[in-house]
Formats: sequence, C-alpha cells, structure tokens
Amino acid sequence: MSIISTTAPEDAEGEVAAIYAKEEADLGYVASHTRAMAVNPEAYRAWEQLVRAIVSQLGTRRFELVTLAAAQGTHSEHCRLAHGRKTLPLIEEDQLIRIARDYHDADLSDAEVGMMEYAERVSRDSYAMTDADSQRLRDLGFSDREIVDITLAASARNYFSRAIQALAVDVDVPPGLSPHLRGALLAPL
Repeated sequence: MSIISTTAPEDAEGEVAAIYAKEEADLGYVASHTRAMAVNPEAYRAWEQLVRAIVSQLGTRRFELVTLAAAQGTHSEHCRLAHGRKTLPLIEEDQLIRIARDYHDADLSDAEVGMMEYAERVSRDSYAMTDADSQRLRDLGFSDREIVDITLAASARNYFSRAIQALAVDVDVPPGLSPHLRGALLAPL
C-alpha cells in the first residue's frame, strides 16, 4: 500500500477530475495507479500524449503485445493485468492466455514474437543490448521507425511500471478478467 495520498474520485477537481472521468468511462472505475500518477496531472497527461504518439504509428495490437512483454520483463502485476484487459478486444481470450503464459508458443507471427522478445529484453537488460538486437527486428521486416516505436513502447512501459512499483501502489484486478486469464497473466512473474 502506497504512502502517497491520492484524491478520492468524489473529491477530484480540475484536471484530476478530468483524468478520473476518462478512466471511469473507459474502465468503469479509477485504478489505483491512475490515482497515484494523477498526483502530478501534467506528467500524467504528458504520459498519455507519449503513448498516443507511439500507438498512432505502431498500432494498438502491436503496442499491447509489446506492453505485455515489457511488463513481464519488469515483473509488473499492475501492467500485466491492466493491459491483459485492454488486449481482450483485440485477441481471443484463449490465444491471449497462451500469449500470457509463453508468447513463443501462441501462434503469433515471427515478427510479433521477435518484437516481444526485444521488449522483454529492453525491460530486463537494456544496458547489454547491441545493434544485433535491433538488426533482428530489421531482419523480421521492421522499419527503422517501427524499431524506434517498439523501443519507445517498451521503454514507456518501463517508466510507468517502475514508477508505480516504486510507489508501492496497490495492484487492481480489472473487472472482465476471467480467473484463468488472470492466472496466466501473473504466472510468468
């Protein structure tokens, strides 16, 4: 449980109220991590703008797959659960369970597996990465822009995951996740 005091949804005003209202409309509740990060609403809005800039080029499916892999690399229960739910409209639950358990054995394309391996590596040991890591993505058909966007998506997830972990923010279990999917999302951590 975080020691950070957050604004209750019913007490939110101004920009914090707007952030909460959007989250309530999207998810049906205001997540603990949103409440913590909205303590600095300007930074939260900048974060959202960064994500939109990445998704607009990378695409939602690729962004979510990269996010799931990066969250696995940072051992982020928060992000695995939240983005597991966000991925459900894009991927059938049975395949998403397989991706969550082991994306290498989930009927993904070689390019999707490659970008997920890359994102997980960014999260575990980016300090040891070389041109060979990016070259593998290029060999799988990714353009320079796509390689940069995959890297940005994984790095952005690292930023958010590490911030909420460092603040000891409570982990929310989003509604709409079956126990089977929830277990699969958390098992690799």
